[in-house]
Amino acid sequence: MSKERINPRQFAHVQAVAMSEGFVLNADQVKELASLYTGTLDTYKQGSIIQGVVLRTSSDGVLVDIGFKSDGLIPLYEFNEHEFKKLTTGAPIEVIIDELENADGNVILSYEKAKAQKAWAVIMKMFEEGKPVEGTVLHKVKGGLSVDIGMPAFLPGSQVDVQRVADFDTFVGQTITAYIIKVNQKRGNVIISRRKYLGEQRAESRKKVLDDLSVGQVIQGTVKNITNYGVFIDIGGVDGLLHITDMTWGRIAHPSEMVKIGDTLTVKVLTLDKENEKISLGIKQLAGNPWEQLPESVKVGEKVKGVIASITDYGLFIEVAKGVEGLVHISEISWTDRITDLHKHYKVGQEIEALVVSLDKENRRMSLSIKQLEKNPWEAIADQFAIGQRITGKVSNITDFGIFVQLMPGVDGLVHISDLSWTEHVKHPADIFKKGDEVEAIITDINKQKKKISLGIKQLTENPWENIEQKYPVGTVVSGEVTKITDFGAFVKLSSGIEGLVHISEFPQAQADALKVGQTADFKVIKVSQEDHKLGLTLNTVQEHTEKRSGRRQQPSQALEKQAQRKHQEAPKGKSQFQLELEKHAARKSSQDEE
Repeated sequence: MSKERINPRQFAHVQAVAMSEGFVLNADQVKELASLYTGTLDTYKQGSIIQGVVLRTSSDGVLVDIGFKSDGLIPLYEFNEHEFKKLTTGAPIEVIIDELENADGNVILSYEKAKAQKAWAVIMKMFEEGKPVEGTVLHKVKGGLSVDIGMPAFLPGSQVDVQRVADFDTFVGQTITAYIIKVNQKRGNVIISRRKYLGEQRAESRKKVLDDLSVGQVIQGTVKNITNYGVFIDIGGVDGLLHITDMTWGRIAHPSEMVKIGDTLTVKVLTLDKENEKISLGIKQLAGNPWEQLPESVKVGEKVKGVIASITDYGLFIEVAKGVEGLVHISEISWTDRITDLHKHYKVGQEIEALVVSLDKENRRMSLSIKQLEKNPWEAIADQFAIGQRITGKVSNITDFGIFVQLMPGVDGLVHISDLSWTEHVKHPADIFKKGDEVEAIITDINKQKKKISLGIKQLTENPWENIEQKYPVGTVVSGEVTKITDFGAFVKLSSGIEGLVHISEFPQAQADALKVGQTADFKVIKVSQEDHKLGLTLNTVQEHTEKRSGRRQQPSQALEKQAQRKHQEAPKGKSQFQLELEKHAARKSSQDEE
């Protein structure tokens, strides 16, 4: 090396060091040492990346030999957990010289900066070329994951997978492949997307699968999702729909009765739309149609035996052969029993016999009947019973609208509440009857088509309302007993059993206590209607007639009102509602009279 190429300061420095150590060097030796010194400085300078060897790993960090006069200790925090575990004594390692000599004369090295400097070059190249990168998931951070791709990169939660991820912790420690979607070298930020990479891979996989698929092909797939209407099957990255109607020739209420998520199924491709990536799959098509293989014995009008496959609100489904079910509608269970809950009478798995009512193999429908195995009891009704016939039977049921009387096993007749009595006001039939009571009645109507028989108890006796207008013409004075007092008047029972109403307006204006329950008095008929079964009575005109006969002078209306008011003021507390209503009515009438 020529003298001109050596820095004079370096030449002087080498010479001074040699003399301080007791060496006397000639000019050529000094030149040689200065040349070596210059080469060393060119190799070991601040900011240069150099390869070293791991001497030791400890809790303090990693000791690295770079061939310099001193070794460098790299702090532990510059290594992630996975990198640190891989380091062994003697392993090569690339570091950057952060400082050649510090105050203590030690070299300061950095693994993190060397890795980042190298990584940025790779990252920028991959980003510009649109190529994916590999990295190790370090840990979970707010909103996503931190991934080491040579330097920490952020993987947002929405970009982790093509589907929603419930637990990000499962990805920690995994090696993933992702695309770089955003880079900010100034700030040292990198954002990556695994979802984009997976989507691209799935698209390629879907295209390959679709190219290889054909209608009628039998393939295997994994149950990915279950809905009310069917099952989605993953067949190599493409989803196919297995509709509930294509799962079995029989009947199921929900797909989950046959499969569960994760099951591997063998299915047949029914339809294929490559352009829109729509695939219809089937399981039942793998076997023959059992409806086409029904034995000759299964036909309309014949009895069949089967097992109850399911029970619904509207009937029973009976499996008469493997994959073939018929429906017994609830109306076909019994001729006579009023069945509302089939679960109380039948159970799934129970063997049962029924009659085939209709059969449609093409549409896979079969109607069955249990009741038609027996003769319809209503067909014999016309032979055994007739309108006007007097019958005797036991009360089988009581409702708020009447009572049911059993005429024969399975056949009941209804006595409506309005047909219990000509005269009594029945609030509820249970007030008079109880189950098991034997009663007598008359058949008033038979409707074979609707399976209804109407009965009447009041028809056993003569109708007291018949010719009522002739018996009690308006103006007739009758005697009766007060049976009930209400807010609007009093009910009076006559000797014939008929009840008449004395409206509150027909009471003496000044007599709030004019009538009491159990009291017998004379009343005058003011209204009568045979059609409406109504008899209106009054007490006012009867009293006026009595007063005139006794010669007493009738008080004027105003005087009566004053007397009623005094009586009202002097009356004790706790009056009946009837008394209060009567006094209010009298006051209103008096006010109208004065006007």
